[in-house]
Amino acid sequence: MNKEKFEPILEHLKHEFVSLRTGRASAGLVEGVMVESYGAKMPLTHIASVNIPDARTIAIQPWDKANLGPIEKAIQASNLGLNPINDGTLIRLNMPQMTEERRKEMVKIVGQLAEKARISVRNIREEILKELKRAEEENRITKDDLEAEKKKLQEEVDGYNEKIKEISESKEKEILTI
Repeated sequence: MNKEKFEPILEHLKHEFVSLRTGRASAGLVEGVMVESYGAKMPLTHIASVNIPDARTIAIQPWDKANLGPIEKAIQASNLGLNPINDGTLIRLNMPQMTEERRKEMVKIVGQLAEKARISVRNIREEILKELKRAEEENRITKDDLEAEKKKLQEEVDGYNEKIKEISESKEKEILTI
């Protein structure tokens, strides 16, 4: 019923989690990097291919070697905390081993992002409840229909909160795995 309202919340949460650094190489880490190329800012993925040759390395191969320097500068300016290694044909990013303290910080961030998603779900639930009450006041639905819809809505909200919990627990496990 309200899938189109709740699904974007899950998609946004998954997208946020992809960009979190877990000590494991992921192309999602550099997706948002904007590179000054040919006089315009472009996403890195538009001017280079991004590969993961092993668990701790991201290899970025620009389609035009003239973009090596700008890509290197963009990565340094991106606050990823990674040092690009330019070998003349491609750029390598080596993922450092995460400390226990950093892992705990990342788990806190996962919890904060999950809480934001749950708040978004609650806000949408409140909007839908207001619409239902308005429909009942305008005699478009009966009191019984209102109660049935409220129950269905709560079941849907509980389902999405469970999905948020599963996604965040999975990400926490990934972060804590050495």
